[in-house]
Amino acid sequence: MDTQTETLAEEELAAITGYQLPSKQIQWLSMNGWQYVLTRSRRPIVGRVYARLKLAGVSPSANNSVTETWTLDLSRVG
Repeated sequence: MDTQTETLAEEELAAITGYQLPSKQIQWLSMNGWQYVLTRSRRPIVGRVYARLKLAGVSPSANNSVTETWTLDLSRVG
């Protein structure tokens, strides 16, 4: 079973952008309004939750990209 990390894998980023070269990926991300950070080796890093929101057509913001906190409600347990 594969475990997913908090950031997209290189293969996933290549599938989204259509480019293998990091410089072309950066160009595509910038042209399409995606936020990313660069590693020291100038490779773009994109967060998984951010990418899911963007691909779903939702404009990521602080309100919709953070998981809601919840509390256990045992009031209905009898």
